[in-house]
Amino acid sequence: MNTGFATLDVLVAVLGGAIRVGTPFLFVSLGECLTEKAGRINLGLEGVLVFSAMAGFGGAYLSGLWWMGVLAAGMSGAFIALLHGLVSSLPRVNDIAAGIAIMLLGAGLAFYLGKPLIQPQAPQVPAIPLGLWLGAEPGSAIAAALRINTLFPIGVLMAAALAWGLANTGWGLKVRMVGDSADAARALGASVAGVRIAATTAGGFIAGLGGASLSLYFPGSWNEALSSGQGLIAVALVIFARWRPMACLGAALLFGGAGALGPALQSVGVTGHYHLFNAVPYVLTLAILVWTCSPRVSLVGAPAELGVTR
Repeated sequence: MNTGFATLDVLVAVLGGAIRVGTPFLFVSLGECLTEKAGRINLGLEGVLVFSAMAGFGGAYLSGLWWMGVLAAGMSGAFIALLHGLVSSLPRVNDIAAGIAIMLLGAGLAFYLGKPLIQPQAPQVPAIPLGLWLGAEPGSAIAAALRINTLFPIGVLMAAALAWGLANTGWGLKVRMVGDSADAARALGASVAGVRIAATTAGGFIAGLGGASLSLYFPGSWNEALSSGQGLIAVALVIFARWRPMACLGAALLFGGAGALGPALQSVGVTGHYHLFNAVPYVLTLAILVWTCSPRVSLVGAPAELGVTR
């Protein structure tokens, strides 16, 4: 085997895989970033992701239109997140406990309602032939690796819009104010509960698009073990990105590349310890959590209200 070509194949495969695997991470992390900017943690994102993946697949299957499935996924994600926002706004209700309950609810509903959807095939989200646009030979490994999920550019634009909106608009200022000081927000007449419910619901809609990416593009089917913990990993990913939407894009690609490393090496004949390479995203998550929990590390950019016990 030519080592140079093998290395190039692995790099291209990892790049394509970073986009393919990282797209759900991107949407879920953006949704959680918006939620946490308002001072609320949503550990129910795993339930949001699973439920929206099921709803997106069902919507595409029943309508025959992939974009209807994407819309259904976003709306279902918003619905589950809205429940979390409403429950968490009740007196003496803890965000973490409520998030775990919502995670179990979303997963349970998805497993129950999604049983008839395990066998059928639904219309898939189309791919952008980026490799062909760059001059790759049709049918080549590069052309195959650089087929880009249509939802990925939407996620990039959404990250840029969210970063701009949080920094330059009135609603962005209100979200950040509620996340940094609820008392100051109340003193200025803002509804803390209303802002947090709205941010959590909008974050659920964005995360739901990640569920659509899972069931309608990669792996492109519905089953009960579809998310593999990506909703929970996204919480660590937001910490790693320091609550910055554009940094969430880079972090999602990093985690996506880590998840694509095993298949990329397998494609060039490296099959030893294959399952260890599949564990890289989870090792990264553990490393981030250990690092950020260190008393010597200051979480620059963290909304102050995340550290307030409610």
